[in-house]
Amino acid sequence: MQATIDNVSIYYDILGKGRPILFAHGFPLSGEMWKPVAEKLADRYRCIIPDLRGHGRSGVTPEASIPRYADDLAALLESIGEVRPVVLVGLSMGGMIAFDFFRRHRALLRALVLCDTRVSAEPPEGVAKREAVAQAALKDGSKTAADAMINSLFAPSAPAQLKARWHAIMSKTDPVGVAAAARALAGRPDSIPTLPLIDCPTLIIYGREDTLTAPSIGEEIQRGVSGSKLELIPNAGHMAPVEQPDLVAASLRRFLETLP
Repeated sequence: MQATIDNVSIYYDILGKGRPILFAHGFPLSGEMWKPVAEKLADRYRCIIPDLRGHGRSGVTPEASIPRYADDLAALLESIGEVRPVVLVGLSMGGMIAFDFFRRHRALLRALVLCDTRVSAEPPEGVAKREAVAQAALKDGSKTAADAMINSLFAPSAPAQLKARWHAIMSKTDPVGVAAAARALAGRPDSIPTLPLIDCPTLIIYGREDTLTAPSIGEEIQRGVSGSKLELIPNAGHMAPVEQPDLVAASLRRFLETLP
């Protein structure tokens, strides 16, 4: 399905019926990463799975930002007539978007699930690396980003065919979208001051073997968000929902069943 948001076509899927869950994917991925988890929750929940602008089957813009992605998600909810507060589940860049969604659209939020994400602003050396990723994608294609990232996304035990599948998906992401997202990540807001302000139920999920966003970052978020809970997923790296969808879905279900 497609919705037009800010003159951009945003692709989304909806699985199941019930209280809404909104999923936000990472960079430079697509909503497809959440499908194995959503399929296990669709018996009781309405799972809304968009491709962010510049990713998957959505339209592309040469510029993007973390706040713009958050506003796209809010506009998508309005477009599909979803007026109930959502549980927003975001991985990596999707988690950074979730922080901005909280700041900009608190009334639309029932709960947060933050997966394998970062909370601080990008340091100067990271900004330079993001710009290099952007320029390489524009010059030589998105495969450059896929080549650079693929081995660090997964735990060592991840099957080769799983890594190959996601390398192919990342390689097909529009280079303009990759560049825009890399620069959006470089310019992301610092969310550390936001942590003590988060006043909704919050679950934090990290792959135990994540080397891109170490579980210690999840511990930092847990300390900062009052009442939050941290769960570590065994045999999973940065792509915990892809590597261990059964365990992530079970963690989500337990959390969802505690919500008022």
